[in-house]
Amino acid sequence: VSSDYGEMVKFGDIWLAPKQGTDAALALAMGHVILNEFHNKNRSEYFDTYCRQYNDMPMLVMLKEHEGKLIADRYLRASDLTGNMGQDNNPEWKTVVYDENTGYLVAPNGSIGFRWGQSGAWNLEMRDGYSGKDVKPQLTLLDNHDEVVEVALPYFGGDHTDLLSRNLPVKVISIGGRDVRIATVYDLTMANYGIDRGLGGPNLPTSYDDDVPYTPAWAEKHCGVPRADIITVAREFADNADKTHGKSMVILGAALNHWYHNDMIYRGIINMLMMCGCIGQSGGGWAHYVGQEKLRPQTGWAPLAFGLDWHRPSRQMNGTSYFYAHTSQWRHEKLAASEILSPTASKDLGDYRLIDFNVRAERMGWLPSAPQLETNPLEVTRMAEAAGIDPVKYAVEQIQSGALKFSCEDPDNPKNFPRNLFVWRSNILGSSGKGHEYFLKYLLGTQNAVLGPDLGELGEAKPKEVVWHDKGAEGKLDLLVTLDFRMSTTCLYSDIVLPSCTWYEKDDLNTSDMHPFIHPLSEAVQPLWESKSDWEIYKTIAKKFSELAATHLGTQKDLVLTPLMHDTPSELGQSSGVRDWKKGEVDAIPGKTMPNMTVVTRDYGDTYKKFTSLGPLLSKIGNGGKGISWNTEDEVHQLGELNYTVTEAGISQGLPKIESAIDACEVILMLAPETNGQVAVKAWDALSKITGRDHTHLAIPREDDKIRFRDVVAQPRKIISSPTWSGLESEHVSYNAGYTNVHELIPWRTLTGRQQFYQDHQWMLDFGEGLCVYKPPVDTKTIEPLLGKKPNGNHELVLNWITPHQKWGIHSTYTDNLRMLTLSRGGPHVWVSEIEAKEAGLVDNDWVEVFNVNGTLTARVVVSQRVPKGMCLMYHAQEKIINVPGAEVSGFRGGIHNSVTRTITKPTHMIGGYAQLSYGFNYYGTVGSNRDEYVIVRKMKKVDWMEGPLVER
Repeated sequence: VSSDYGEMVKFGDIWLAPKQGTDAALALAMGHVILNEFHNKNRSEYFDTYCRQYNDMPMLVMLKEHEGKLIADRYLRASDLTGNMGQDNNPEWKTVVYDENTGYLVAPNGSIGFRWGQSGAWNLEMRDGYSGKDVKPQLTLLDNHDEVVEVALPYFGGDHTDLLSRNLPVKVISIGGRDVRIATVYDLTMANYGIDRGLGGPNLPTSYDDDVPYTPAWAEKHCGVPRADIITVAREFADNADKTHGKSMVILGAALNHWYHNDMIYRGIINMLMMCGCIGQSGGGWAHYVGQEKLRPQTGWAPLAFGLDWHRPSRQMNGTSYFYAHTSQWRHEKLAASEILSPTASKDLGDYRLIDFNVRAERMGWLPSAPQLETNPLEVTRMAEAAGIDPVKYAVEQIQSGALKFSCEDPDNPKNFPRNLFVWRSNILGSSGKGHEYFLKYLLGTQNAVLGPDLGELGEAKPKEVVWHDKGAEGKLDLLVTLDFRMSTTCLYSDIVLPSCTWYEKDDLNTSDMHPFIHPLSEAVQPLWESKSDWEIYKTIAKKFSELAATHLGTQKDLVLTPLMHDTPSELGQSSGVRDWKKGEVDAIPGKTMPNMTVVTRDYGDTYKKFTSLGPLLSKIGNGGKGISWNTEDEVHQLGELNYTVTEAGISQGLPKIESAIDACEVILMLAPETNGQVAVKAWDALSKITGRDHTHLAIPREDDKIRFRDVVAQPRKIISSPTWSGLESEHVSYNAGYTNVHELIPWRTLTGRQQFYQDHQWMLDFGEGLCVYKPPVDTKTIEPLLGKKPNGNHELVLNWITPHQKWGIHSTYTDNLRMLTLSRGGPHVWVSEIEAKEAGLVDNDWVEVFNVNGTLTARVVVSQRVPKGMCLMYHAQEKIINVPGAEVSGFRGGIHNSVTRTITKPTHMIGGYAQLSYGFNYYGTVGSNRDEYVIVRKMKKVDWMEGPLVER
């Protein structure tokens, strides 16, 4: 499945080429065929059994009235029913099904309420959580309903009404003295996909050829794939899964994740896998590959990376929200909430700008903040002590009164600027930073090509939750420091560049999602000239910092704010609705309705000693991850013997040394269950106590394995199975995501404990995404202000901007290598179709300018049959450091692929404190989408290399 004729297409038996950004339409139509032929007409026994146990299809959802129509609301919970159904622990977080054996309502094991506050029932055994008796969850009320009602389902395709009414079987029960209609997720899903089940009603197709959402004929109109191909592939995908018990697989990379409605595309595909029982089955399921991005020994790495051996918690941030705010891209946000909200949403949400949702999310504790408070947190604790009040209590009172403000509420106030930025293992200005020109204008305050006015200059509605300054603040950073082994774009803009050595000059570890081995980097030669390893660079900084800080800062108390984190009890935030303490809708309670607050004592003069030793918290508190913890005293003792202990007097005396990079690697390897069999057994045992099922057998065969750094230098070693991951490292089965959920009956870390077709958080419903729906690409409004306004006499094309990974580099690395430059035309290049090239008078290798209100870039054009009409493709991370002429529109040198993009955040990615919809570092948060963007492409009239003396310009 590929919109262009990519490298992988030639290996396919069938090539489906949906119009870019319409993959959800294709997936929904395939789901329509699968549900109709394998669930509705010829029921698959395997699919039926799988769906009852491993996904939320049997779960019951309440319906409510909205303007005279019935719409789906939230899951029915044990707390809604008499006596909490006998559930005293977290009944509001326990979902409910009908038991087909008895006809009674039961709260089966496994939902998120069983995870916290009790032991032994967080599992996927098909048992009643109260009585322990076996249950058979009822999938459908089709043969056991009280009524057939019309339910209104939001539709965003633009070619039908925005609310589709479809018939649904329901039961009527009494809740709090009122009658409430309830339906299963299975029945809601069948209605959403438009399956005719003999219930009558509107908006139903009579065949696959009817133009009704979400039939193959409907999809053909939206995505361009012939309906016959959709039907064939869907039918064969499901038939294979039925016959092999789930051995149908989807392999994909991260390209789809760059669309604004990426989650709808992903859910459309995952829905197919769930309804066919593929996830967690060897040979089937969801295989998502991004490259060198799987941190396998995660729980060994985290204490070292975040200093958790000395201080807890650490400050962490989701990068997209951070840069969206501090590069002031929100000041140019033209996408209004009203354009993407469901017709059933609360009317007041339509007045919000996207940054408003992010601010609300931060103050309710859903997302992290950086900076956190307008007042220095060291000062907050001092003021609290002066007032004789506990710092957390003081902060809550001051925040409620308005005396203490969140930084996110006024990002253009100098008090809230991010003054220092250290860039390591990233080329944010030459590769990953969406909205490159906004980075230059607002964050750095340097020459830029932002071509569009902000909301104030346009006279458009401004944010409600953010202070507006008529003049956007420019040059927020005081210091930009980059560690790199090459002079990247980010280095060129940096105040200080610290030369880091390459992989043949240092000792380090590497893991990938492409193979199950832990792999070394080893020092074959010493670092060249002034370069040092990453470890030595930061160790040197820590040493000098400690010398200065001993007298300048000394010992301080720091107030640290952290969000309601996933895999902690805080993920049980508000179980229903969204209540904002600032609006007086709920009390301000840290860790429940606002961020957690913790006072951390820091002796800044001891930073170096802490950096070079393993702190005491691993012996006192232990280690853990993904919601489980275990004792690590043995491992700390063994590290003391392996790395030796600190003999110098001071806070670190007697603790294991972490002097060298190899010492640091040994810490990771000793603490991680993936590389220490003894720890793996302890980790599985910790999980066993929560699930009530023994999982230690998964690691016992390798209990005595301890992988050391010199072991992996001799030969890369296969890691050990651990509960950090849902697949197994086994000689008997290949790694498969979700395998332990299915075969060990470990719940998914979701609200229901199962894979979910339905999402019932209020914001999900407000944006019409309770069920998977088709949402076309959004209108970024970046073309019209410039189209034909800055002519150079050549024809202007308007094309969708696509930036896939390239062949001639790994992101931006190697792109300036002579061999790679020779293969890739020696500088920036973009691809267009032959049809549009002819229309615009373009010949292969012509210089073109690509621009919109976000900025401009210059490149050679590649005219190719592989690119479909309507698309302009530029392989990403082509920097502006080699063979880049000046741009006609801006008068400055051309930009990079991200010069014409701008981050657009999605409010549903900001939800927190809600089971799986909770923030976790590098797990969940806003996404820097850029594929919805359009650009103007035209042949350059004059190619100016801008090689005169700088003073002339």
